Amino acid sequence: MAINNDKDFKDALGKLSRERQRRVGALFAERVLALSHDDKVRIAVQAARRADASETELGAALQAAQAASVDSYTQCGHECNWDTQAGHFVAESVLASINPPDGGANAAWEAAMHARMARTCEAISAGRGTDNAEPGAQYRILEDFLNS
Repeated sequence: MAINNDKDFKDALGKLSRERQRRVGALFAERVLALSHDDKVRIAVQAARRADASETELGAALQAAQAASVDSYTQCGHECNWDTQAGHFVAESVLASINPPDGGANAAWEAAMHARMARTCEAISAGRGTDNAEPGAQYRILEDFLNS
């Protein structure tokens, strides 16, 4: 199935099991991981990606992602810059994949949107316009995931 728009993307994500949404959501977060400088986020992404992650590991990853999100949110409020804001959205992306808001309604979509926001913050920080390439990259990630 070729995915080339957000409607098809969101629909395909919504059909995935909760475990598969977590794993593909972590792939979206991993794509923007370089925008975060927090090791807690890296650890959380690694656990979230694994199909065999135990509940204990996911609980620890959730706590790590929550801590990173709070830390980056605090930094944004103190001395806001776009790089810090990008890191915050990376943490939010992995957090959404592990512990989705609103009872789990399309966790991977939430993770994808936060990853896009991280990329937008990166572009603003660099003083360039957004090339809007992130959605296309996410479509390819999902296609590869579905075909694996």
